[in-house]
Amino acid sequence: MPALDPASAPYELRFDSGRVCLDLLATTHPGERLSGVDRLVVWCVGAGLVPRGTPLAGAGPEWLAAFRQLRAQTGRLVRGELDGRPDPRALDRVNALAAAAPPPLRAVRGRDGALVRVLGEDPGCAALIAVVARDAVDLLTDQDARMGLRRCAGDNCPIVYLDTSRGRRRRWCSSEVCGNRERVARHRRRAAVGRG
Repeated sequence: MPALDPASAPYELRFDSGRVCLDLLATTHPGERLSGVDRLVVWCVGAGLVPRGTPLAGAGPEWLAAFRQLRAQTGRLVRGELDGRPDPRALDRVNALAAAAPPPLRAVRGRDGALVRVLGEDPGCAALIAVVARDAVDLLTDQDARMGLRRCAGDNCPIVYLDTSRGRRRRWCSSEVCGNRERVARHRRRAAVGRG
């Protein structure tokens, strides 16, 4: 499979849920989006876990398994909270994963003289997992942010996103994806009624 650039493939890997932990959950829809280590590395860059150009030499199948496990536990935790049915095992697991130290960050001068973010050392899997797990903990313990958690109103769309719109009236995970599908379906229904 060719390398995937997050900027040019918005429908392949999405980064529009409002939080990195929710962007990880979105990698299951409409099918498995983290289908290989190369795609996981691109996701890590697109989600902002590592700066563009950061070599992730240690990334391998065990990283893929660890991120998928975090995704499953985070999904159970977030959806359980939304449904009013907390999942204590998922909470324990996400808390344990959040306990690892995140990768150390440094600011250095780029070629143009501007400050750019780099990692102080090659990040390990546990450090990157910790960043995502901490984001889930932060999201679910921040009452204001938590009130903005929504499920997409699109047909058969399981994506959870953070609604930060004015008046919190956002209905879809993405206006370009599910919102567009809804508008097309509505147009077709009107056209069918007009013909009938």
